Amino acid sequence: MHDGHDHDHNHSTTFQPDHDTGPASPYEVLEAAVRELLIEKGVLTKEEIAKQIDMTDSRSGALGAKVVAKAWSDPAFKERFLKDCRSALAELDIDIGEVAEFVVIENTPDVHNVVVCTLCSCYPKLLLGIPPAWYKSLAYRSRTIREPRAVLKEFGTDIADNVEVRVHDSTADLRYIVLPARPEGTDGWDEDQLAAIVSRDCMIGTAVPKV
Repeated sequence: MHDGHDHDHNHSTTFQPDHDTGPASPYEVLEAAVRELLIEKGVLTKEEIAKQIDMTDSRSGALGAKVVAKAWSDPAFKERFLKDCRSALAELDIDIGEVAEFVVIENTPDVHNVVVCTLCSCYPKLLLGIPPAWYKSLAYRSRTIREPRAVLKEFGTDIADNVEVRVHDSTADLRYIVLPARPEGTDGWDEDQLAAIVSRDCMIGTAVPKV
């Protein structure tokens, strides 16, 4: 989806750091019910589910930042990453499973990308870790589609009027990862230095790397 015009609204919702969003959502309740049913039917064991949860919990945005730094430093890897995310990550011994397709979207001088999941909170957990609370909030899920520039501004990210803002809606079958643009002034930096300026939010699209 594309943002082709400015919006003149009173933006009363400013997104805050991660916090508890309160009672479980209908999707979380459904997930718990399905999980119990799978265990009851013998499809999965509690141990197998716990192992998968532990693996997911061990992931964080630092893993994605490492991949971004690699793409910035290695043009050939970047090309493979944009073309086939799963295969490129496998080169770095990063397993993102087979449940959903992963697509990499690149920020350029002309286009800024931002990711949302309007239905629930589909998110590349195996690369970025647990999603932030605001990503799952109704305010973010509904407003990002309608007024992306206003939402980005509330995150402190001002996008120039001549830059197109594209909103990508994740689903259970398709997850997006933003490849942020490499900032000027980072020539000669090694991958560790580059990874240090890439936050989780940069790979969602609500922030940009800053030197």
